[in-house]
Amino acid sequence: MAKKVTNTKKKIIETVSHIRISIYASFNNTIITASALHSGNVLAWTSSGLIGFKGAKKGTPYAATTAMKTLLDNLVKFKPEFAEVYVAGAGNGRDAALRALSGSGLKVTKIQDVTPLPHNGCRPKKARRV
Repeated sequence: MAKKVTNTKKKIIETVSHIRISIYASFNNTIITASALHSGNVLAWTSSGLIGFKGAKKGTPYAATTAMKTLLDNLVKFKPEFAEVYVAGAGNGRDAALRALSGSGLKVTKIQDVTPLPHNGCRPKKARRV
């Protein structure tokens, strides 16, 4: 019988000195993504639900802190030095994730709020007549 030959592709880990961290904090969950600043390739991502929090616990500040610590552990192999942080959403995990990032040793060069705001938006519900 012939021996099977399998072509295995070796994963080459590039070192990225500048990264972009995007934090989306909704009321139900917190999703954090890290990508290379110049190429835009996603290096790692995590969320409160991915870690194992379920239901209402996903939206808590503790879950967001845990998600950020997990993401930073995954980023160690890329050896990042500088980070630009973009925050969207109005959830509880927003400030907690930033606090966890500040104690990581990564140099944060920019923090920007990119929460979408309506320019007059949808028509409101009719006023109640009591």
